[in-house]
Amino acid sequence: MPFSQPAVIRSRRAVLPTGERPADVLIRDGRIEQVAAHGSLVVGDGELVDLGDTALLPGLVDTHVHVNEPGRTEWEGFATATRAAAAGGVTTIIDMPLNSIPPTTTVDGLAVKRKTAEGQAWVDLGFWGGAVPGNVADLEPLHRAGVFGFKSFLAPSGVDEFPHVEAADLEAALAEQARIGALAIIHAEDPAVLAAAPQQPGVHYRDFLASRPPGAETAAVAHLLRTARRTGARVHILHVSSAAVLPLLRRAREEGVRVTAETCPHYLTLAAEQVPDGDTAFKCCPPIRDEANRDALWEALADGEFIAVVSDHSPSTPDLKLLPEYGGSGDFAAAWGGIASLQLGLPAVWTEARRRGHTLADVVRWMSTGPAELVGLTGTKGAIAPGCDADLVAFDPDGEFSVHAGELHHRNPVTPYAGRTLTGAVRTTWLRGRAVDTGAEPFGRQLTRPADSRPEKAS
Repeated sequence: MPFSQPAVIRSRRAVLPTGERPADVLIRDGRIEQVAAHGSLVVGDGELVDLGDTALLPGLVDTHVHVNEPGRTEWEGFATATRAAAAGGVTTIIDMPLNSIPPTTTVDGLAVKRKTAEGQAWVDLGFWGGAVPGNVADLEPLHRAGVFGFKSFLAPSGVDEFPHVEAADLEAALAEQARIGALAIIHAEDPAVLAAAPQQPGVHYRDFLASRPPGAETAAVAHLLRTARRTGARVHILHVSSAAVLPLLRRAREEGVRVTAETCPHYLTLAAEQVPDGDTAFKCCPPIRDEANRDALWEALADGEFIAVVSDHSPSTPDLKLLPEYGGSGDFAAAWGGIASLQLGLPAVWTEARRRGHTLADVVRWMSTGPAELVGLTGTKGAIAPGCDADLVAFDPDGEFSVHAGELHHRNPVTPYAGRTLTGAVRTTWLRGRAVDTGAEPFGRQLTRPADSRPEKAS
C-alpha cells in the first residue's frame, strides 16, 4: 500500500547528494517534497518510518540488464528480473535490446517488448534500442519512440538475431546517432584479436581467460574512439573488464571525445584466481580478470573514471551454462557467457568497497546517481532530493547473509556468488513512496528517454 500522505522516512544515515547525514525525508504523491534535519518534521495524520541507524539510500539505477523476454523467457523475464531488482534495492532498470525475440532493433520490436512488459514490472523500466547492420533507418524512429540509446557489438553477440557491426556499419550508425543526438553504448571486443587468441576448450578457467585477452578490449576501444572522433558521436563503453583501456579513455576525453565507461560488480569483487575449474557460473564476456587488474579498476573507480557500476545481468538456463551439478560438462568455451547478479550487486560492491575504505556515498554515486546521469534521468532518479521520485532503500550496512542461489528471485538458480557471505542487507525498497511487496500487484512504470536528455559531459 502507498504511504498515507504525506509521509516521512527518518534515518540517522541518509545518503544525500551532499553526503551522509541524519535527515527526515518528506514524501508526497510519490515524490520527495523536502529533505530536512533529523527529527524536525511532523507528519500529523501521515506515516512516520523511523529507520534508526539503518541507512537510507536512493534506489539504484541499473542501466545494463538483459531481461530476455519475449522469446527467451525461460532464461529470465520481466516479473522475475524486476522482482530480483527490487529485492536488491534497484528501483529502475534499462533493458538491453538483445536476447529477446524479436530484438529491439525496430519500432515494431520495441512495441512487442513494451506490450509484453505491461503489468509485470516491480520496478520502473526503460529500453535500449539496438544498432545492427542494415538498420540505420530505424534509429531515428526508435529514438523518437523513447529508447535511451543504441547498443552495438563490435564482436559476435552470441545470438544470431543481433549481429555485430563491422567498421562501415559502425561508422554509419555513429554518424546517424550523432545527427539525432543519441547515445551509443558499445560492447567493445575486437573479433580479429579474439580469432587470433588460443582457443582451448575445457574446464580450466585459465584457458578461457587466454581466449579473451585484454588486447581484444584495447583494440576495439581504440577503433571505437577513432570513429567517435570522426563522427562526433557520444559513446559509452559497456562492462569494462580490462584496466588497459583506461589510458585510451583518458586521452580521448582530453581530446574532446564524448566518452563514458562503466564496469560491473563481478569485475570489482571476483578474480580469475578464485574461479574453480568447471564453474561456468563465472563465465562472462569480457571475462573476469586477475586480482591486479581488479585493483586497477578500483583505483580508476575511486578517481572518477567510470560513470557507473551496473550489473550486466545476463542469465540463462542451467543447461546452457553447462554446469556440472546439472549434468553439464563445465566447458568454459561452450557454456553461455553471462553473470546472474541483479539482486546482489549492492551488497557485493558494498562488501568490497567497505574493505577498501569507501563509503556508502561512494556506492550511491557509482550505482545510482551516475547511471541516472548516463541515461538522462537526473532530477527524477538517482538522488534523495526534492523533486525526485521517492525511490528509496532501507539498507543495513552491517547485515551479513550467505548467498543461496535457489533463494534469489531471478528465474534460474545460478550465480557465481553462491556460497559467499556478503555484507549489506536490503530491508525495504520503496518505489515512488510505496513499499514494494512482491506478494501484491506490481506497479512499476515504463519510462521513455527525456526529450532533452543530451548531456554534453564527456566523463
